[in-house]
Amino acid sequence: MKQGFNNKKYLKMQSKHIQERIAQFDDKLYLEFGGKLFDDYHASRVLPGFEPDSKLQMLMTMKDQAEIVIAICAKDIENNKIRGDLGITYDEDVLRLIKEFQSRGLYVSSVVITQYHHSKMIDRFKTKLKRRQIHVYQHYYIEGYPTNVKAIISDQGFGKNDFIETTKPLVVVTAPGPGSGKMATCLSQLYHEYKHGIKAGYAKYETFPIWNLDVNHPVNLAYEAATADLADVNMIDPFHLQAYEKITVNYNRDVEIFPVLKNIFEEIYGTCPYKSPTDMGVNMAGFAIEDDQACCEASQQEIIRRYFESYTRYVKEQCSIDEVNKQTIIMEKAGISIEDRKCVVAAREKAKITHSFSGAVELADGTMITGKTTNFMGTVSNTVINALKHLAQLPDHEDVISPQAFGPIQDLKTKYLGSVNPRLHIQEVLIALSLSAVHNEEAQKALDVIPQLRGCQAHFTCQLKVEDLSILTQLGLEVTYEADKR
Repeated sequence: MKQGFNNKKYLKMQSKHIQERIAQFDDKLYLEFGGKLFDDYHASRVLPGFEPDSKLQMLMTMKDQAEIVIAICAKDIENNKIRGDLGITYDEDVLRLIKEFQSRGLYVSSVVITQYHHSKMIDRFKTKLKRRQIHVYQHYYIEGYPTNVKAIISDQGFGKNDFIETTKPLVVVTAPGPGSGKMATCLSQLYHEYKHGIKAGYAKYETFPIWNLDVNHPVNLAYEAATADLADVNMIDPFHLQAYEKITVNYNRDVEIFPVLKNIFEEIYGTCPYKSPTDMGVNMAGFAIEDDQACCEASQQEIIRRYFESYTRYVKEQCSIDEVNKQTIIMEKAGISIEDRKCVVAAREKAKITHSFSGAVELADGTMITGKTTNFMGTVSNTVINALKHLAQLPDHEDVISPQAFGPIQDLKTKYLGSVNPRLHIQEVLIALSLSAVHNEEAQKALDVIPQLRGCQAHFTCQLKVEDLSILTQLGLEVTYEADKR
């Protein structure tokens, strides 16, 4: 993939900027981390060169100064809310995050349960945290939050929340997902810190939308497409425009909440250090874009990918047609259509010719490789094997998987696991390819070029099974597919 983003430059600038923000206050900054601290694959897709764990890398450069507080909402624990990308509950993800952070030497000081109320499920979760020697704090529902500032900044508002005891200058507040109470946690801490004689600061670290790109820049439109289910909208920051006569971009929720935040700051400190939502942010990603065209092209592909994702959700009755319509409008804003995804056109053409489900992979050099469903392999398997053979410079007729490798797998499926379909799925094909490579030099060549699939675009004219999609993601392919309308 053509690189458009300088990750090293970004990490250096981002760390420096956060250090400067800490110094603005009494050496105490509560930094709300939006999005993902690691596994940020959306950012790596739309900003080619951005590493999925860039935020974590940045934090690692400041780990001696930083500690992490994880927020989770009580109702999300009780409702077993699921992280769609990982398929695990929010409370399970909190435990996963703790383990991941600690394995990298980062200090997780505590977990705060927001909108807390007593229940057996929440008590069980607290017990799990205490076994891991993680401090647990409780914040409560505040009537009138966030608009009734007088009630919020009182003993019966933030005053009834536990004060989270922290020891580092930088306190990163993160969560398993949106709606967990990160901002409220930060503001509650500012109130309590002020009561303790410390004028702490608050800032927000969101990668998207990128404030110093145009509101309709493909990178920002791709963010809007990624959050179509949340109804987020990119917009000009009117407060920044009024204060500085400069156009910057933010999103509707931050613009809408800013007057309230300003009032809360003024109620606590007597004045607000920020004149706009943009001022609150610390994101420097826009300054690390070095090839705008590469980022535009990558973002356009992401917008189309998100359209297919929403359409699949609609077919499965997981969203309304409004979400699909929004994705269509975003494509129109970007001046693109489905046909601008070359692998979609190639896969559909292959399907017309073969009268079967088909797939296409666009390789890094622009070569288009297609495949179809066969008696031996499913659509995904056949397409990927064809791509590997091309990358390994093997002839099309070359059988890189030996019958001794795939035969036992087919027997296992049909004779012992009750499957009526002997075709091999992608995971089974890769296992068979690995077994064949022991005695087959061509199979080893095909195995060796697997890393070259990373970043390639792919489309399939059939609905993908979760297992196949998971393997394709691990291979680094950027995939779209067409939902089964039946």
